Formats: sequence, C-alpha cells, structure tokens
Amino acid sequence: MKKVYGSAAEALDGVLTDGMLIAAGGFGLSGIPELLLNAIRDSGAKDLTFASNNAGVDDFGIGILLQTRQVKKMISSYVGENAEFMRQYLSGELELEFNPQGTLAERMRAGGAGIPGFYTKTGVGTVIAEGKDHRDFNGETYIMEEGIFADLSIVKAWKADTTGNAIFRKTARNFNPPAAMCGKVCIMEVEEIVQPGELDPDHIHLPGIYVHRIIQGDHEKRIEQRTTRPRPAA
Repeated sequence: MKKVYGSAAEALDGVLTDGMLIAAGGFGLSGIPELLLNAIRDSGAKDLTFASNNAGVDDFGIGILLQTRQVKKMISSYVGENAEFMRQYLSGELELEFNPQGTLAERMRAGGAGIPGFYTKTGVGTVIAEGKDHRDFNGETYIMEEGIFADLSIVKAWKADTTGNAIFRKTARNFNPPAAMCGKVCIMEVEEIVQPGELDPDHIHLPGIYVHRIIQGDHEKRIEQRTTRPRPAA
C-alpha cells in the first residue's frame, strides 16, 4: 500500500470534504502540520470543525483558515494569541467547544482506542459540565466526556519510515499522537522519510498502522514568545 505522496494537495485529494471534523496536532506553534493546513486553505473546503489544542496565531496554523472563514467550529483548550479567533467567537461567527487540555487529549486517545465515552472529575461544577451526564463513583462526582472520532487527522512528525512509523521531536510530540489515532484517515507531514528498518523500534512514538498518507517538506520553525534577558554591561 502506497503511503508516500508528493505534496500536501495530493495527500488530501479524495479525503477532504466540506463540513468534516478534522483533528489537528500541535501545541502553540510547536508541531503544527503547516503544509497540510496551507493545502486545506488552498482547497477552499469550508464549514470545517477542528479539534485542536489551539488555533495557532493570526497568520500561522489554523489561524490562516479562520482568516478565510473556512472554519465553522473549534473544539479547543486555549484561544489566546489569536485576535481573529477571539473576534469571530465574540461576534458569534465561530462556534467554540471548550475542553480542558487533559480532557481534549483523552477524548482523542479514547476515539483512537474505540472508546465512545469516559468519566472524569475535571470540569465538575463549571460550565464545562453543563448538559453532560453526571455519575458518582466512590462518593465523588464525575462527568462523561465523549471520545473524538474525526473524519480526518492531520499531524506533523520529525521522522518516519515509508510505512508510517513515526518519531516526534521533543515538545513537538504534544497532541500529535492522540490526534493521529482518532482519525478515520490520518495524513502526516514529516521532515525526513527513511526506509523501513532504519528507525529503532524502541524509539517509535506512533505506529504506522495509524498513518495512511505521508508527505515530506520544509517547515518553518517559529518561536511563539521570544524572551531574552538584557546583556550584562561589559
């Protein structure tokens, strides 16, 4: 089965449709599948729902799809650093489903494991719990959260072999593995593709069974908040 494609547009061909739910890896500006997001923007697909920790910034990450009004709803944990996100949400143009970060990660992981729902204490007694099933276990109240079963997953890895076994680099690992697991189809962009057997099996973060299509390309490595200290006087 061929998994390696020549470009992001080729990899998305036949799987990207209007109105679909897309799980996207990334945290802040780290580990964002930027090539695939650019190709989604260029495709013109609309009314999309994204499950992602955040929406990048105004000109990078999912933020570029907010600019073109291609996103209908965000399932997210953090909405800061993106003025257009806040503007659309406050004006009622964008639907938003808030999730605690751990809950969002577990919802993705649960979807990948075929688990339709689970109970958690996180969010009990807050707006997060409104309308959700409550149950008591051992005298403690929990709320039920549903697993995320995405139509498409888009993720970014550091290195992968041609069968999709992947390694993520440092903090860029973040939401990428659970996002990859929960999609019916997973497309992964990587910095380097190697042949099967070249990666140490004990170092694999995501088994290739979850990955359906792979592309390789150059990536922009931004720093979200550059913080420096004054240089001491000579």
